[in-house]
Amino acid sequence: MTAIDAQAPVISIRERYRDIVSKRWPIITTPQPDELLSSWLHRLAYSNGVPARAFARVLGLNSGMWSAALDLRLPIDVANQLQTYAGVSLHQLTTMTLSHTLPNQLLLPLRNSRRRDRSTWLQFCSQCLADDAHPYFRRRWRLATRVACDTHGSRLRDRCPSCRSHVAAFDQSELVPQHYCALCGYDLRRASAIDLCPVARRLDRCIDELCSYGSTSSSSAGGVLIRRLLNIPRPAGIYPRTILTGLSASARTRCFERLVGHPGDEGIEEQDALAGAEARFVLPPDGGPGVLIGQFAEALACKLGRPPAADIDRPMIDLSGVLSAYEQMRNISTMANQRARRSVPAGRCQC
Repeated sequence: MTAIDAQAPVISIRERYRDIVSKRWPIITTPQPDELLSSWLHRLAYSNGVPARAFARVLGLNSGMWSAALDLRLPIDVANQLQTYAGVSLHQLTTMTLSHTLPNQLLLPLRNSRRRDRSTWLQFCSQCLADDAHPYFRRRWRLATRVACDTHGSRLRDRCPSCRSHVAAFDQSELVPQHYCALCGYDLRRASAIDLCPVARRLDRCIDELCSYGSTSSSSAGGVLIRRLLNIPRPAGIYPRTILTGLSASARTRCFERLVGHPGDEGIEEQDALAGAEARFVLPPDGGPGVLIGQFAEALACKLGRPPAADIDRPMIDLSGVLSAYEQMRNISTMANQRARRSVPAGRCQC
């Protein structure tokens, strides 16, 4: 044996990696409140050292908008794999999908349009991402009816402010967190906040709460409301041939502002006139979410110049008046909750 042979490495066959490691992946990622399934999958991939695009192959899926498609429909074989290797229950997985409680008709479509007035599939609040210990995307950011952040009050964004591309973490080929733009690498947490007028924020919050009630999907009034919401561009007087889900975040915001009479919009009522309409509106004595849903749908019809559906002689309902009634309900609910908390004796919990 020569000296070279003595120094040669010894090669032997060992156990396969998959046969000696735990059945679970090394890093377990905990889902966050209202987290979108695709967002959790991107964080799971990054935590385990796999770029998002390559993680599609780990799950036996094709590339493209693979994770966004799972938000809409989670195949049972993928769900079983995630339960086994990621340590999450089927209930947790289902809760992160878009089939859970959200009205599917109002979801932004899965597409990437280069036109700035057209929709992309997902929105985000840069301040929320900056505040998160582990930045993640919320389920409700997929709704076309959402234009404002509940926490910060700023307008949601739907594009990278640097390159104007849509959020495409599913296409990330580098091992970077999902809040970095997949095209140009811009950190979305650095995007500046965009102001939104208070009355448009109130409209956003009212629509979101009305759509949270089960009656929007099960009642006739709820179905009418959803159709009217999709057609908001028509009464707003801009983009009349496009439904709400087809518009960008900025275009949808302009529709909301026109509906509620944003100051400076020509041909729209001034704020003092709207305040007077609020004072004239009174919520029916037996009013509740179902009544408010019907009143809201009727107010949108009035914006189109249509008479009230039930009674041609009944006064037309102003949208600002419905928003005022919504605030009344909200304040009553808040005060009731505060009284309930004060009535619980110290040191005891109310189960």
